[in-house]
Amino acid sequence: MPVPERASPARWYALAVLVIVLDQISKQVVLANIAYGETIYVAPFWNWVLTFNRGAAFSFLASEDGWQRWFFTALAVGVSAWIVVMLRGHAAQKLLSLSLTLIMGGALGNVIDRLRFGAVVDFVQWHAAGFYWPAFNVADAAITVGAVLMVWDQFFGSGARDGKGAA
Repeated sequence: MPVPERASPARWYALAVLVIVLDQISKQVVLANIAYGETIYVAPFWNWVLTFNRGAAFSFLASEDGWQRWFFTALAVGVSAWIVVMLRGHAAQKLLSLSLTLIMGGALGNVIDRLRFGAVVDFVQWHAAGFYWPAFNVADAAITVGAVLMVWDQFFGSGARDGKGAA
């Protein structure tokens, strides 16, 4: 019986590059058109702002004295390297591969900011009834969607069917 060919991860790597490019283009547009701290009203629940986050999600560790820049950079590079390996073995699993790709593209998009600016450029601000969600960017959105898809895959996709999950 012939051995089936393993799916190539190349398309997933290309999608990660696309996420990085879209993230960096959006940040360049914001940096060129919005002053730091400026708020531009878009809709009753949405503003454009320009902020720099030295920490991680929800400004976690942002007030530290600089070590977090290198910690989060190393963490993102390490996770991305792990994802490269995972994609090689799971490229045929579309939902899992999509989730991993979005996480990797978003993580590397934010790494570029950390290396360039020492902080991540955030610019999307959502709010309702006086509550403001922390500002985020395209990379953050990709990471979040990727994480949600990964959980979905584990409960309802290939990870749930084969009992193995992503590991």
